[in-house]
Amino acid sequence: MTEVGTALCFVMILLVPLAALGLALMNTGLGRSRSAAHTMLTALCIMATAALAYFVCGFCWQGVAGRAAHVFTMAGKPWSWAGAEAPFFGGLPLDGSTPSLVVLLQMFSAGLAALIPLGSGTDRWRLGPACVSSALMAGLIYPLFAHWAWGGGWLGQLGVNYGMGRGYLDAGGAGCIQVTGGLAALSIAWILGPRRGKYAASGMAAAIPGHHTVFVLLSCFLAWLGWCGLNASGALLFAGVAPGAAVLIAVNTMLSAGMSALAAAAITRARFGRPDASLCANGWVGGLVASSAGCAFMAPAVAALTGLVAGALVTLSVEWIDVYLGVDDPGGSISVHAIAGVWGLLALGLFGHVPAAQWLAQLVGVATLFGFVLPLVYTANWLLNRFLPQRVSPEGEWQGMDLYELGAGAYPEFVIHREDFIQR
Repeated sequence: MTEVGTALCFVMILLVPLAALGLALMNTGLGRSRSAAHTMLTALCIMATAALAYFVCGFCWQGVAGRAAHVFTMAGKPWSWAGAEAPFFGGLPLDGSTPSLVVLLQMFSAGLAALIPLGSGTDRWRLGPACVSSALMAGLIYPLFAHWAWGGGWLGQLGVNYGMGRGYLDAGGAGCIQVTGGLAALSIAWILGPRRGKYAASGMAAAIPGHHTVFVLLSCFLAWLGWCGLNASGALLFAGVAPGAAVLIAVNTMLSAGMSALAAAAITRARFGRPDASLCANGWVGGLVASSAGCAFMAPAVAALTGLVAGALVTLSVEWIDVYLGVDDPGGSISVHAIAGVWGLLALGLFGHVPAAQWLAQLVGVATLFGFVLPLVYTANWLLNRFLPQRVSPEGEWQGMDLYELGAGAYPEFVIHREDFIQR
């Protein structure tokens, strides 16, 4: 990479934490006021724990394309299944080289993937188990799939070994980060169960509105800045695009997010008589997610179409998951990250400037996420729940996560709930 490319990539990577801040603030606003401080602190601790876990052993599994890896031979063809790096970044010079930039980006990306389930666990996920779960994600689950996709692994080799286009492509992490995190969110929602009062005895879902819509909408702007950095740096490091492609990537990211939010606004206005702010925000982030896979390989018009479809999918699936599947996902993380991310991966294969057989490689990647990553992340969190219960006690949920786990509320000078709205 040229000096200009290295400098641009470094600056773009430094924007990525804004995506985490945006998600944290959105989850806080969509949750109850009596859990606001807990949600923000949990987000901070998840990012810190994930960075530590990735530093200790996560990079060992992921590695960097072209460096040491564990390879097996099948049908006369080599298949790389895991990195073979030393722990604690041993032997890796942190000097601005491409591998060092990969490490920096992946520390943030692993934390972002671990942060996504917080949206589905809002108001009931304990701080300690959330940190342990993030360590499992960043130290094992995320690095394995990231190696297969970005580290010279077998998904990336599908093009060379089987002629499936350029192999699995995912410039900004729609699959590696977003779908992986979204499937973890689904697992956490299943394991924790719904919030008390969410579903009546008949099974009918009750609406539990978020407490701070301004936080939710502000988070969209922060997430947009973070995603521009994530998509551009990922495309430079993993898709081999030229630095000048950063302009196209930013344009596509904006168009996808904007069209997705407008689609959510139009659908909610048609169905409810007025736009729904929280669903529009979910649509915006869903468009960001959908843009990640093909941000460097799509024409702007195609990126806008991708966002339009993503907005419709997110808006409709939030209700479908909540009402018909009975899965309580306060932050909409499953719809925003898993469903929009899958659509983004498939849209790249269908509409991107890629070889005709590219969609097959993308389909294999999606099948791997659902066939391997979902069972792995669910099993890991199920086992964790056996030894360290992840859900707060009923008393803690009634009292609020802030007071119960932190000993102080986020809004001590205001009345944050009334007794006639509390169900014991």
